Amino acid sequence: MNILSPSLLSIDFNNIGRDAAILDKAGVSWYHLDVMDGAFVPNISFGPPVIKSIRKITKAFFDVHLMINEPKRYIDAFKDAGADLLTVHCEACGDVNETINLIKKAGLKVGLAVNPETDAEVLEPYIDKVDMILIMSVHPGFGGQKFMPVAIEKLKWVKKKAADKNKELLIEVDGGINFENVSSVLDAGANVIVAGSACFNGDIADNVRRFNDLLS
Repeated sequence: MNILSPSLLSIDFNNIGRDAAILDKAGVSWYHLDVMDGAFVPNISFGPPVIKSIRKITKAFFDVHLMINEPKRYIDAFKDAGADLLTVHCEACGDVNETINLIKKAGLKVGLAVNPETDAEVLEPYIDKVDMILIMSVHPGFGGQKFMPVAIEKLKWVKKKAADKNKELLIEVDGGINFENVSSVLDAGANVIVAGSACFNGDIADNVRRFNDLLS
């Protein structure tokens, strides 16, 4: 089953409750929450207090993407805020295995991400250890960027490696996904689709419906 995980980086923060209710009514079961520290990426977004406030208004699965240096420092804070899955970047962890193990120890699902310039092969030692791999199809830090086709081959590589290891793996893609290119990333192996601008620009409910039609 394919999953749509709308990125709340593009939500109207003046009307989070209203727009979250629209997402839930439209059948959205995952929310993608982008956390940025201004160091690992050149932008700052939000942290545990905002996530905790959103947790109060929805029962959706919280897919929390940590674009922060040494994310192991904040695992408990994000767990307490209501995260269900924490995705960390290979490039941001001094010890990837330790970080993965600490997230598991906290009782959360764990994802591992790579930036567009990072070779997908760095993921191979961890495919058996994580619940999800995230392939970034833009440079992390800002919404509204154009999809980078380099992600297609990485998605294919991850799908093949997971099959070789007989591993049921969530494969997420994030960045520049829209109605025109979503089929290509699904064909390449993605089964969790992050979309920000394409979900929240215009009629949210209709956008979700259009995506779900393409994901079915």
